[in-house]
Amino acid sequence: MSTAGKKLLKTLRRIFLNKYTIVFLIFAGYVIFFDKHNLISRWKIYQKNKELEKEIKYYDEKIKSDRTKLFELKSSNENIEKFAREHYFYKKDNEDVFIIKKDSNDTGEK
Repeated sequence: MSTAGKKLLKTLRRIFLNKYTIVFLIFAGYVIFFDKHNLISRWKIYQKNKELEKEIKYYDEKIKSDRTKLFELKSSNENIEKFAREHYFYKKDNEDVFIIKKDSNDTGEK
């Protein structure tokens, strides 16, 4: 080894064997891996927070669309009748309702 390499090795050894550096590295390892609020748990909390924010956005959009539908239903009796016919299969006294269900396995071929 050259003298420059030996000098560099001696300098690095002196830096890393310094008591303050050793204490700092132990403290950093403790904080990163073993502390109550370590980086791993913080990352999991961050991921969960992102999922919950997506859910909040979804439910805000759902609430907005439901409010629009509710306003439409409250606006007139024709809309209430249309909703009841589509979702609850209500009918008038003088008419018949036929419900046609498509088979999920049906490919349309005969």
